[in-house]
Parts: sequence; C-alpha cells; structure tokens
Amino acid sequence: MSDAAPRPQLAHLTAALDELRANGTHFKLRILDDQQAPVCHYDGRQVINLASNNYLGLANHPRLIEAALAATKAFGVGSGAVRTIAGTMRIHMELEEKIARFKNVEACVVFQSGFTANAGTVSSILGKEDFILSDELNHASIIDGARLSRAKILVFRHKDVEHCEERLQEVEGEPGKKLVITDGVFSMDGDIGPVDKLAALAEKHGAIMMVDDAHASGVLGRNGRGSVDHFGMHGKVDVQVGTLSKAIGALGGYVCGSRDLIDYLYHRARPFLFSTSHPPSVAATCIAAFDILEQEPERIERLWANTRYFQGELRRAGFNIGGVTTPATETPITPIIVGEGRKAMEFSRALFDEGVMGTGIAFPTVPEGKARIRAILTSEHTKAQLDQALETLERVAKRLGILG
Repeated sequence: MSDAAPRPQLAHLTAALDELRANGTHFKLRILDDQQAPVCHYDGRQVINLASNNYLGLANHPRLIEAALAATKAFGVGSGAVRTIAGTMRIHMELEEKIARFKNVEACVVFQSGFTANAGTVSSILGKEDFILSDELNHASIIDGARLSRAKILVFRHKDVEHCEERLQEVEGEPGKKLVITDGVFSMDGDIGPVDKLAALAEKHGAIMMVDDAHASGVLGRNGRGSVDHFGMHGKVDVQVGTLSKAIGALGGYVCGSRDLIDYLYHRARPFLFSTSHPPSVAATCIAAFDILEQEPERIERLWANTRYFQGELRRAGFNIGGVTTPATETPITPIIVGEGRKAMEFSRALFDEGVMGTGIAFPTVPEGKARIRAILTSEHTKAQLDQALETLERVAKRLGILG
C-alpha cells in the first residue's frame, strides 16, 4: 500500500467523498463469495438476497453453465475482435436470430451491456436537429444516449401521456425527427410504463417509438417477452431495447426492430463498432436462457406468486411500498420507502447485520425524501426465506423507528 501523500489535482474527489460520508450515503462494495442465489454469502456473511436482478434464477441454472462450458471448449474464451472486423462468430448470429424470433421482430443486434444498447442506439439514430421526448424517470443510459445524440431533449412528467402530447405539439412544426422513449418497467419504483398509450401517441404524431425493457424482459408478457407483448403492441414500437444481464442471467443488451434499423446500428452504433464482442460462452448461455423461457413458464408464475405474497405482507406490516406521492409498484421490484437518505442507508446496514441483503438507495438515484430499500423478488425464493426476511424487515424497522 502506498504511503504517498494525496495529489492536490484530485482534492475535489476527496471533498465529494467526505460530503457523502457526512450525509451518511457513502457505501462500500459488498463482495459475493459464492453463486448469485436466494441465500448466499456477502463479505463472509450468510444473507437472504433481496438485491439481485436474477429474477428467474438463471444466473446459476445448470443448463446455462453446461452451455457456457461447451461453448468455451468449442470456440475458446474470447472472440478476439470487434464485430465489424473479425469478431462476429456464428454463435453471435444464432443469438440475435433467436432473440428476434422471441420478440416477434425482423432483426436484433446484441450489445455488450444494456447501458450501451440504450446509449448507442439513441445517440446514433438521432442528431442535433431532432427531438427526444423522454419520461422524467427514464434510466440513466437513456439520458446519456440522448445527451450524446445532441438532439433537443423535452422531458415529460412521469407516465403523463397528455403532457407528452403537449410537448410533441410544441415541436409539431419543427424540422427534424421526434423520438418518444419510455422504460417498460421503471427500475426504482417498479411501475409499468404506459407503452400502449405512448405508442398510439407516437403513431398519431409520426414520431419514432422506443421502449427500454430491461426490467420487463423475462417478467412481463407471454414467456417474458416484455412490455410490448404485455400490451399487445407488436408492430407499434420501432425500437425495443432489452437486457441479457437480469432475467436472462448472463451479460449484455440487445436492440430489436426492423432489418434496416439493425443494419444501420451495425454501421453507426459506436459501442457496437468499438467494443470487442461477447465471449462465445456468454452467447451460448443466453441462447440456453431463451430456451428455458419458452419451456418453463412456471418460473415466471413462481416469480409473480412470490411478488404478490411478499408485497401483501409488507403492506400488512405497515411499510410504504409506493402510492400517493410515489408511483405504486406493479412488478417484482419492491421499493420500501424510508424517506431520508441517511436513515435508508442505516436500515440497509442493519438488515445486512441481521442476515438480509437489501440495497439502500438515496439521492441522486431517487429524489430527496424518497430514499428506500429496493427489494427484488425472484422465482427461486422459498416461502420460508420470504417469511424470515419479512420478520427481519419488520423487527429492524421498528427498532430504528421506521415503523411504529
């Protein structure tokens, strides 16, 4: 460990960290010692895991592990290049074709992450003469993509279709393309975006319609086909973004749409052009995951049964899990609203000490006064595990004065 004095050039970073510590919102990364499972070990402590995006338990499914091992033995550990030079392997194309069939679209392109799928797509299909109409609670990757595009950004109130139309009318006579974009499921509150109404609005005004389905993929729609399927809006959404990192259990993001859209992204999406493609093992695991979605719909049924039970018990205990001043959750994402950031982080640490892993989230990720524990249910939690977590949540919340 170095004993060198800190360099003054980065003193502003130290000051910012000191401010986080003073506010009680500084954190340290917790380290997972084993598999991403309903009960696992972080920092050497056994905990019930309510913090994972592994909705369907596929991150450690035997079939995905077998697929990864077989692909590694057959094709090696890496692709060796970006897709446009020498790094497009047959297995990458098989994955894209499989996703396109699953999502009922012409074509698909896989990116290295959901973040780059969003940012790379928005920034490449629009330019500075265009307009983006974005829900105020859209994911950070959408916001960054919008900024990179240099298009003019018009934010509309959360899930407020009328306000979106007002904003569209403001730029009705302006040259340039218009893009309406929403999350399918919003990652902090767990509410579902009005994809059907926004798609109808976009069509009425001749705008491009785009949906980020990161938290809807594998959760909503038939066999987890997402919010477009959930609302029956096939053919009405021009750009569908999804992730391979959450319910699919592996890593990456994808964009689905017309053949021309995907061909254009092959040529212009900078993360696609300048990032080495996925290892063959990752592509193989994703292919296996989509097979499981088709063959084991009972996983999604278990996910929703666990969600209904857990959220019902939280409400019975008196927890605020959304509603009135905060959107009410409609999915396995379960915000336990605490309010003040310091208290939320204290609650999270106390839960961990008592054997429950629940992520504390505070400003700027959520608004001031809306700090929370974000719990996420999976299909693999047992009722006994959920009951133990519920007992711990209630007991610790009463001790900290969060519940009366």
